[in-house]
Amino acid sequence: MSTKPKGDNRPDLESYWMPYTANRAFKKAPRIVDSAAGFNYKTQDGQTIIDAFSGMWTSGLGHCHPKIVKAVQEQVARLDYVAAFQIGHSRVFELANRLIDLAPEGFEHVFFTTSGSESADTSLKIALAWHRMRGEATRTKFIGREKGYHGTNFGGMSVGGIPANRRMFGHAMLPNVDHLPHTHDLEHNAFSKGQPEWGIHFADELERIVSLHHAENIAAVIVEPVAGSAGVIVPPVGYLERLREICTRHGILLIFDEVITAFYRIGTTFGCERFGVLPDIISTAKGITNGVIPMGAVLVNSDIYQSFMNGPEYAIEFFHGYTYSGHPVATAAALASLDVYAEEDIGNRVQAIEPVFETMLHALRDAPHVIDIRNFGLMGSIELEGRPGDPGARGMEAHVKCFEQGLMVRHGMDTLMFSPFFTFTPELFEQTFDIVRKVLNEID
Repeated sequence: MSTKPKGDNRPDLESYWMPYTANRAFKKAPRIVDSAAGFNYKTQDGQTIIDAFSGMWTSGLGHCHPKIVKAVQEQVARLDYVAAFQIGHSRVFELANRLIDLAPEGFEHVFFTTSGSESADTSLKIALAWHRMRGEATRTKFIGREKGYHGTNFGGMSVGGIPANRRMFGHAMLPNVDHLPHTHDLEHNAFSKGQPEWGIHFADELERIVSLHHAENIAAVIVEPVAGSAGVIVPPVGYLERLREICTRHGILLIFDEVITAFYRIGTTFGCERFGVLPDIISTAKGITNGVIPMGAVLVNSDIYQSFMNGPEYAIEFFHGYTYSGHPVATAAALASLDVYAEEDIGNRVQAIEPVFETMLHALRDAPHVIDIRNFGLMGSIELEGRPGDPGARGMEAHVKCFEQGLMVRHGMDTLMFSPFFTFTPELFEQTFDIVRKVLNEID
């Protein structure tokens, strides 16, 4: 039942239970976007907001890119939906081939999902099933990482390591999970530009975990190449390489959750290419469609795929999938996005503006409350000192005040996060960080 006063034409906010939102505070002072174009949002009252987070790490090509919009409009008028099970449509096969052409050598097959959470859970299920197919059914344990984020489904939540995401659901977690320590250390790595030099030893904790649980019981290790939702935690030099070495030595699959880092967020098509480390499975979403239509994808090598291709040809090989796997409209958005990435030379453009972003971000080192700044590719964060006894309050206030000043940033507790568009200009970076400095000067 509507709670609005008579004559109030604004939307009634009460019915919608908003995700990852302080619902009561928001509904007292809502921040509602009405339209978007390029680098900006437009609010209901006509205010222009610079989007310094490019959606939700999603929309690096800009909002409402005309080529992607046109592709979606044409597709929905031609084929809006077709069942994903036992039936296909031609464009989803085209997309799979395009992705494999872009993928690192060895990746030859794609399983489509509709979100990063689904991609994470799909990668875990593939890992379990693969070991079982090979006669190693005892390999059922997963190793995640503290501060890791792999979505909010039960699998991803279990291997994830952000405490607030787990607190209410501890009794329902997957049982066979352990966690590596995170690499966030302000004593040694504060204000690092790019990869910190200190911290490779955190990877050696995997050897200790293997000794504790025994390799024959461990299916996979899953990590983000750069941890995004935890506040842009960049791996120390050599850290990912060491994880790869240990996993290879013990026959453990290495899964890279590239929901954020894939599709040029850190300058290469897939983040693993930037680091020169080849995982066994890559999970993606977000940038695959520039955020226009929900879609995800899990890439695997031929060895993993072929291990499932046995038994009668009429039999389903992998009992897993989603109603909207390879959705025709999402597929059209993804194909158009891949076209734009190539046509606009996005990889080189990201690498060209990364130093500008880094310089302007770190220029805020002397701003009030700042205790750390981190960056890699076009991912960056400013960590603020929390208020005693009130963690997260300063970050929330900064987020709201930035919006009021015409800037959209994301915050996680007391960390402000930035995920600029791939074609941001120096002038827009300057405008962005001028607003941030102004806000930090204003808040207590």
